[in-house]
Amino acid sequence: MNLLNNFKFYIIIYLIVSVIFNQGYKIVTKNMINPGAMTILIQIISSIVCIFMIPLFEIKFPSDYKVYIFLFLAIIFYTMNDRLGTTARNGLEASTYSILKQLSNVFMIFMGILFFKEPFILNKFIGVLLIVLSNVLVFYNKKYFKFNKYLILGILANLSLAIALFIDVNYSNKFNLAFYVLLTFLIPSILIFVFERIKIKDIINEYKNSSRLPIFLTSIAWTLMMISKLKSYELGKVMVVAPLCSLTVILNIIVSYFLLKEKDNLIKKIISGILIIIGIILIKI
Repeated sequence: MNLLNNFKFYIIIYLIVSVIFNQGYKIVTKNMINPGAMTILIQIISSIVCIFMIPLFEIKFPSDYKVYIFLFLAIIFYTMNDRLGTTARNGLEASTYSILKQLSNVFMIFMGILFFKEPFILNKFIGVLLIVLSNVLVFYNKKYFKFNKYLILGILANLSLAIALFIDVNYSNKFNLAFYVLLTFLIPSILIFVFERIKIKDIINEYKNSSRLPIFLTSIAWTLMMISKLKSYELGKVMVVAPLCSLTVILNIIVSYFLLKEKDNLIKKIISGILIIIGIILIKI
């Protein structure tokens, strides 16, 4: 069996690098000065990693100009997700953000029903409710919700991610995969640089102020995470790949407990992670 054509191989890579990415991103945001500059720094390094990976995949580009239009629209929302996510990760635990990130599945279901007039299916609706319930369980405490700006930014970031994926569906396989991922890093970094009026010295200061190892690990992991997830969906069935990818929630909770000492509400987080996995299975059936 050719390992490179087996979706299980890419799932394993995805789970490993996803944990590294989430843990590393939390570490680099702890002492950051400028969230926009930090986002650009990680995106630039990720873009460089993508360049080295381009020869590993088939060189191809779409001839239909409409593909590029939809790609650019998707990249705008990828930019919002990346930028808002950096600030949200700074104020939320890595394990908590990993749970919150599953809301993108909920948004995708609602957009499918709203815009594509997809039929209402009971098991999908139950799956959505389980994912919502899992997030409520994490953020509910002593008869009130921990509703703060980081939670709001996290929700907006994942709504942006869902919109990007919604626009972008089935386009990645029309490009050289590494080049495609490169575009989703490089163009957002340029947009953030221009619209937030970030200065070169701000990016340099973030690099000097941060630990080098977490920055490079986060950037490399982000690239591998994007590529391995897209390859998993390309080679495997969605109903199998999505639940397996959601295992990253449980893994992040466990690793965060030992690495980042995130010991608050551990039982609730584990229950939430299990509910998310069940919810995604129901959604993808």
